[in-house]
Amino acid sequence: MKSQDVRKQFLDFFKSNGHLIVPSAPIVLKDDPTLMFNNSGMAQFKEYFLGNGTPKSKRIADTQKCLRVSGKHNDLEDVGFDTYHHTMFEMLGNWSFGDYFKKEAINWAWQLLTEVYKIPKENLYVSVFEGSKEDNVPFDQEAWDIWKTLIDEDRIILGNKKDNFWEMGDQGPCGPCSEIHVDLRPESEKALVSGKSLVNNDHPQVVEIWNNVFMEFNRKADGSLEKLPAQHVDTGMGFERLCMALQGKTSNYDTDVFTPLIEKVEQITGLKYTSDEVKNISEEQNKTNIAIRVVVDHVRAVAFAIADGQLPSNTGAGYVIRRILRRAIRYGFTFLGTKEPFINKLVEVLANQMGEFFPEIKSQQQLVTNVIREEEASFLRTLDQGLQLLENVVAETTGKEVSGAKVFELYDTFGFPKDLTALILKEKGFSYKEEEFEVELQKQKTRSRAASEVSTEDWNVLIPGNVETFVGYDKTENEVKITRIRKVDSKKDGVLYQIVLDNTPFYPEGGGQVGDKGNLVSANETIEIIDTKKENNLILHFAKQLPENIEAGFVAKVNTDLRTSTSKNHSATHLMHLALRSILGTHVEQKGSLVNPNYLRFDFSHFSKVSDEELRQVEASVNAQIEAQLQLVEHRNIPIKEALDKGAMALFGEKYGDNVRMIEFGESKELCGGIHVKNTAEIWHFKIISEGAVAAGIRRIEAITGDAVKDFYQNQENTLSEIKETLKNPQDILKSVASLQDDNAKLKKQVEQLLKEKVGALKSELEKDFQEVNGVNFLAKQVDLSMASTKDLASALGSSKPDSFVFLASVEDGLPNIHCYISKELVAGKSLNANAVIKELGKYIEGNGGGQPFFASGKGKNANGIAEALAKASEFLK
Repeated sequence: MKSQDVRKQFLDFFKSNGHLIVPSAPIVLKDDPTLMFNNSGMAQFKEYFLGNGTPKSKRIADTQKCLRVSGKHNDLEDVGFDTYHHTMFEMLGNWSFGDYFKKEAINWAWQLLTEVYKIPKENLYVSVFEGSKEDNVPFDQEAWDIWKTLIDEDRIILGNKKDNFWEMGDQGPCGPCSEIHVDLRPESEKALVSGKSLVNNDHPQVVEIWNNVFMEFNRKADGSLEKLPAQHVDTGMGFERLCMALQGKTSNYDTDVFTPLIEKVEQITGLKYTSDEVKNISEEQNKTNIAIRVVVDHVRAVAFAIADGQLPSNTGAGYVIRRILRRAIRYGFTFLGTKEPFINKLVEVLANQMGEFFPEIKSQQQLVTNVIREEEASFLRTLDQGLQLLENVVAETTGKEVSGAKVFELYDTFGFPKDLTALILKEKGFSYKEEEFEVELQKQKTRSRAASEVSTEDWNVLIPGNVETFVGYDKTENEVKITRIRKVDSKKDGVLYQIVLDNTPFYPEGGGQVGDKGNLVSANETIEIIDTKKENNLILHFAKQLPENIEAGFVAKVNTDLRTSTSKNHSATHLMHLALRSILGTHVEQKGSLVNPNYLRFDFSHFSKVSDEELRQVEASVNAQIEAQLQLVEHRNIPIKEALDKGAMALFGEKYGDNVRMIEFGESKELCGGIHVKNTAEIWHFKIISEGAVAAGIRRIEAITGDAVKDFYQNQENTLSEIKETLKNPQDILKSVASLQDDNAKLKKQVEQLLKEKVGALKSELEKDFQEVNGVNFLAKQVDLSMASTKDLASALGSSKPDSFVFLASVEDGLPNIHCYISKELVAGKSLNANAVIKELGKYIEGNGGGQPFFASGKGKNANGIAEALAKASEFLK
């Protein structure tokens, strides 16, 4: 059975049993502060389990793109080494929100697996929760009794809290679960060892394929459990593992989910992947297999993340994506011999394979390809740099064991993997102190954990059952009551309080727009609201203190100055998006934005730098729309199909409901939940202040509006006045500046000529000062030159004599610099290393530096140390 059919039959089965089929949510979560990525099928439904929203149906089924590479669910280091862990995977799921419970969930699971998919019953085992005295939760007798009607009792296993009690996190909805495991071993092995003994023991052919979670409890901050007001079902079936079972394979990578990608890697590298069914493979072939598994797994995770709007970067979710991709590049570099970008070539295969169910990978194919190609090229350059740095580390090492701290520095600063370092060191006859590396790694992890540590108390609910209302599109001030509060303590922000109101004018951060600030005012006090965010469908108002009387009536007042400036920038973003598509082409799509009171930032897909003339046209287009005084046309709650039929733009990577809000300014039509001006005339003026690259095929524009433009032109005018005054108020300022530039260019040429003459004279003079030390032509001097000229002189002097060792120093702007030239024959014959010389002698000038074994330079802070450095230079020849 092909994987496409497996997916379709699952969805068709649950549709026939009254479930609404919904599309996968984006793999990247943009508006959930508690999660970077969708790491399970239930993540997009959290608000329903928490009782903070109402689902469009009580029965839902879907296939969800998931990513598990950080936090509690982290499978990254397992990927490639076994045949069933993945970074990105699909989770087939069916959900009940207060509707059916254990009986229906278990019976449907059994019916689908055994009757529709026709998995032999004798290959299946199930587990139920054995209970927990610690949590005062009894053995799941109900699930056991249901399973007894379907399967022999000797195939039912009791599972402990680790295996059979599922929790969303340290707090929140949770409950016992009942897993289904499949035994895919050959009959000969089954006859020797019972599959029952291998369940939950990491056997590659006895694996869990389906988990039925019965949400009955809420885990409180103190660890205790309370019953949920409604019981829910949350199930998840690993698509890749299911395909393995249905296609008669013993490895996920032998299924048609992965074989097209593997075949493409084989074609590119000329290497062959051996199926899991092949036994007794060589160690070299095993390394090849692992590397290919890493590459084909990781390209899926990275490609879908980029398609959903997350670009690789150095922070947050972007760093995770970059780390996954770099792991794949490194495995290709080390074990597949790929020294040029190649992973980007797999995107076309992936798009053809999965585009039917996940159209975003098809529509974003070119962008994804470009971004991955650029990331590959960049990291391959870093690997080259790391190789040189490793050469320097080896040169400085006494003995055959490199410092683990140095290896960690390469890993932490340059992204150079420790196992690649170990491999290269081994080839040179070296090793490194692993325990030192682990100590440094643990220090980093401790720092990271401490920085991100958050303690969240339970909600104190003041008004139960309240559904909050957002009134901020119409009001900036409103009478409110507090419905719930909780305390949050973090290393980063200290103690803050989250306040939920019955109805609020405060806009929560989302869609690129920052959250509102303002005040809660009662008869006796004023509480400052420093930020507003949305979490699990609750609008959270952040404050540094709570009101004395939390049950009092308040007036919520938005800071209208900040709100007004933000709305101008948000509306201008829409106008600019239209202008970019009109001037550059309809390939332009929004890939990220930031809208705050000070400026707007807009990332978009485009294949080349936007020219100055094109930027002028964009500015002119936006300002023409501002001058046209276009009235806001707002569609508050219309069906998404109707909005799209009207021409509204929907952004990939965004999660839209059945009904949406659509914003129109003339020809500009976008789906948007943000705050906007009522008329474009309120924006006053629009000015682009920068344009540049963010990633391959992604450009970024930053711009300002309103008062910020007035301030910009005022600053420009002040600067121009200062220039005029400096130039003695010439009548033609451009002519005066051009004249200055001409004079400066002539003077620079004269200075360069004089410097050449000075360096030439010094070279002739210093050639007489060479001394013979142990068969080496040695020279160590301080000269009165710039750093650049001293460097040139050292190179010229070294080249003038064979077997030379030249060490020069000078002072520029009060700061010392040093340079060392060593003839290549000395580097090879006497194991001398200029880089090591600079590292050692740099200590005397309180500096550092580096370079090649034959030439290196350094800078320092203490010019008084030059004399001692010069005196010590000859010791390298003794």
